[in-house]
Amino acid sequence: MKIFAHRGASGDYPENTLLAFKEAAKLPIYGVELDVQRTKDGVLVINHDEKIDRTSNGKGYIRDMTFEEIRSYDFGKWKGQHFTGEKIPTLDEVLDIFRTTHHMINIELKTDVFEYPGLEDDVIETVKSHEMMERVLFSSFDHEIVERVLQKAPTNEVAALFMKILVNLDAYGQMIGTTALHISLVAAKRESAKKAINAGNTVRVYTVNTTNDYDLMEEIEVDGVFTDYPEKLYRHAYSKKYDCKMN
Repeated sequence: MKIFAHRGASGDYPENTLLAFKEAAKLPIYGVELDVQRTKDGVLVINHDEKIDRTSNGKGYIRDMTFEEIRSYDFGKWKGQHFTGEKIPTLDEVLDIFRTTHHMINIELKTDVFEYPGLEDDVIETVKSHEMMERVLFSSFDHEIVERVLQKAPTNEVAALFMKILVNLDAYGQMIGTTALHISLVAAKRESAKKAINAGNTVRVYTVNTTNDYDLMEEIEVDGVFTDYPEKLYRHAYSKKYDCKMN
């Protein structure tokens, strides 16, 4: 089962920071997951929330700030005094970290709250400029952008993210044209998830942070999990001789 570091090694380090990604890059796991937003002046930055209030000493929406302004805030101190000084990273900076590693990079396009017109074009262009398209899979809760990326990057895997529990995941995936389905841990425990797996879909689950839940996902035979504690789950999987798939 594949292990993805969710927002980097975010359980132990400030999420979606260069430090969290550098720590994840050291691990013998399959991949890493990150979230892309866009500043007022068009810079692609990595942050989960549309606002910076939760993970920085600033306030406001990313789309309303210039890169220079948002870069002035501290994105580490909220996690602990010893993380003071961490800045919001750009997509370019994170791709540079993984340029020479084996990891797959799951780029979540954050257009489910604000549209960010043309975000997928900007992201694809950036990934291509790093010559890393074969190392990237895309995902989004915005299934309109999933359909667009499937057309613009036809050789890449593009996953639909789901917050809700659907009766027939397989049929919905077929409707939008993808067999890659990223679902919540709660949804993964339902019968609809098992049916989707049995129908041949690639089902991955967020956010799996305990060894008990990891074992359950192994039983269900999901393709992969997203975790805030990638090192802990890797060590657990290794100790139980699970097949921790690598890219």
